[in-house]
Amino acid sequence: MAKIFSVFGRAGLTRVFDPIARALLRAGVSPDAVTVAGTVAIVATAIGLAARGHLVWASLIITVLAFTDMVDGSMARQRGRAGKFGAFLDSTMDRIADGAVFGSVVYWLGTQGRHLAAAAALICLVTGQIISYAKARAESLGMTANVGIAERAERLVLVGIGALLTGLGVRYALDVALWLLAAVSIFTVGQRMTTVYRQDRRAVAERNQQTRPERAGRVDQ
Repeated sequence: MAKIFSVFGRAGLTRVFDPIARALLRAGVSPDAVTVAGTVAIVATAIGLAARGHLVWASLIITVLAFTDMVDGSMARQRGRAGKFGAFLDSTMDRIADGAVFGSVVYWLGTQGRHLAAAAALICLVTGQIISYAKARAESLGMTANVGIAERAERLVLVGIGALLTGLGVRYALDVALWLLAAVSIFTVGQRMTTVYRQDRRAVAERNQQTRPERAGRVDQ
């Protein structure tokens, strides 16, 4: 979740959270423990508050809890931890947190009879998972899929603003935010698929060019 705060000056936030990270390390707390604890707290807040329509409190608390991602990142850097499990755990916990946030929004909108907005939230939930999966799958195949106008930070910011405004009395703010997010998320899925397709076609073309001289040499012999 740390990307969500880059807009506000990540360097300044790092100076704020580095001392907290050092204190936790001295107390024997691991970065993975902070990652899991932050996710559990977000899930509890989403289910306990957002799903019940307490959108203002849910938005504010989840925003504060999202800072735990910066704390565990700082802890990992200071600790100099080897291995890749921490990055894997962080990504997995992000998916769980996203599912809880958007799932709670879907549930609450359904209880209010706002089925179109609930459908938009469901689209956001599904496409959000696809966007993350597309990047991971592309990287596992030796390609990249870092493009997109609706990455995780943008998705969380947009739904957070919509929920906060709705909680403050702007009735359809969340509906508008969700449909806008659904549209840009679908577009981002298309962007990533197109990017990977083009990379694959270029790789195939390069391989074909490399094999042509070899084939020509065999024919000459």
